[in-house]
Amino acid sequence: MTDTIDNKYVVFKLEKEYYGIPISKVISIEKMEESTRIPNAPSHVKGVINLRGEVISLIDLRLKLNLKPKEINNNTRIIIVSDDEVLAGLIVDSSSEVIEIDKEVIDNTPVSSDNEYLSYVYGIGKLTDRLIILLELSKILEY
Repeated sequence: MTDTIDNKYVVFKLEKEYYGIPISKVISIEKMEESTRIPNAPSHVKGVINLRGEVISLIDLRLKLNLKPKEINNNTRIIIVSDDEVLAGLIVDSSSEVIEIDKEVIDNTPVSSDNEYLSYVYGIGKLTDRLIILLELSKILEY
């Protein structure tokens, strides 16, 4: 992997905040579609979809990050990601862009032992016009 891909992130929104995941982990971005519910799955697992022959679990990122649920609308997207052989779809409010964030402008996550949310974050990208919360995909994909 070269440095040019290492500092590119797919940016999406949840509520009013911007989040990013490394583009190297993103397979595609899809429109929301009907899913099949899985009995006894955690509440943040919304079900599975069949995408081009692959069965993919859908994770509602709002629920995973303890945000309020939101109705699905025309902007809702599924970001298909892959991390260490795990394939999943992350349901987000909207997907906005791919941006480059230099390592020099990424701050470490604030430290707090009692905030589970922070374990999903590995850094904060500081851009001139906004902050991007960079997610630790391996932690997000843990059930």
